[in-house]
Amino acid sequence: MASTTRQQHWLARVSLAAAVASVCVLAAFAGLRTLPLVGVGLAGTALTVAAVWWALTRRRLSRALAVLLAVAAPVWVLVAYTSAGLAWVVALSGALWALAVGSGRRALARADAPVGMVERAAPRVHRPVLIMNPRSGGGKVDRFGLREKAEALGAEVILLEGPGRMDVAELARGAAADGADLLGVAGGDGTQALVAEVAAALDLPFLVIPAGTRNHFALDLGLDRDDPALALDALRDGVELSVDLGRAGGRTFVNNVSFGAYAEVVQSPAYRDGKTRTTLDLLPDLLVRHGGARLTARAGDTVLSTPQALLISNNPYGTGDIAGLGRRARLDGGELGAVGVTVANAAQAAGLLRGDRATGLTRVTATEVVVDADRPTIPAGVDGEALTLSVPVRCVVEPGALRVLVPRRRPGTRPARPPLDWRGLARLALH
Repeated sequence: MASTTRQQHWLARVSLAAAVASVCVLAAFAGLRTLPLVGVGLAGTALTVAAVWWALTRRRLSRALAVLLAVAAPVWVLVAYTSAGLAWVVALSGALWALAVGSGRRALARADAPVGMVERAAPRVHRPVLIMNPRSGGGKVDRFGLREKAEALGAEVILLEGPGRMDVAELARGAAADGADLLGVAGGDGTQALVAEVAAALDLPFLVIPAGTRNHFALDLGLDRDDPALALDALRDGVELSVDLGRAGGRTFVNNVSFGAYAEVVQSPAYRDGKTRTTLDLLPDLLVRHGGARLTARAGDTVLSTPQALLISNNPYGTGDIAGLGRRARLDGGELGAVGVTVANAAQAAGLLRGDRATGLTRVTATEVVVDADRPTIPAGVDGEALTLSVPVRCVVEPGALRVLVPRRRPGTRPARPPLDWRGLARLALH
């Protein structure tokens, strides 16, 4: 067994005790009504999941009725519990179960697991050049005064003001040719990837300023996405990290490249103006009628056959959520994560709640993933940008290819949550 602490042993005991108490509360206060109580909860959950699936795979009146059922099912469960005078019993049992899961995950986390990536002393920078997109993230560059703060720290700022679409990579190469010894970006992940590729090729340090909408790359670097200006502190008190980069068909990505259903949606011309509306309009054909390409992927010794959605990530995502797309505890592991999703009916959709054990979910890690299809080209979403790539698409990881400058003081990253293993908890509790 991995190195453990006294705290982990006690957390395991608390987890098991809370799990048992959760069941005992139902048995003690609900009595013979326990099984019907559980049955109502399971039925409500099944109806809700099925209704969500129907809402995604149908249109117009059928979709509206499915949405109505998805709302009505949990309300029915709540009314049933309340009318039986057992709502507080269920709430208490649920709270105990949440305590069991939370303390169990903490107990299973290795005490000697590495936290965060290795930091090195930051290089002395004399001419940093930062490329900023004023439209990104709803105008974060202006809202947080990023240009003024960067220039006050001695950085040169290039604004992507147009007119028309500007070649971000060419701007970065031009800045490096003029003597820039650091390249940085205030924008979304797609723009970050373009400049990161140039910085990696020229062995220049790279600065990430999370001024986009989501900025998953910045999140996994431990940066503060709520205040992008704090990333500029790296210019006066920073450290350097060696970060992996992914490549798909020769295109660099810092987060992930997606194929299948999501990539098909991103390709739509209407996606940029109405993401939710476009997604809901296209999903029925993609999920039920399989209107896209039939994919096959080989990740190491594992073959993923005909997944509806396929995501290849620069280092694997954590396993703490349904789709497996949580945070990455590290960006220097030297491997790709591959997640394939196959959902053909409501039962398989409900099965995704089981996480890694879901029949419709396949998760593997590899240093190379090759994606093939039944047509010569396939759509892909590379860090959220719509592209068309020729098959087979070879996805690889380049370990330590990018030098990233980050502030010494930052929120940091959280270690990946381990899957809940009751046998492992029992061994810890009885140790």
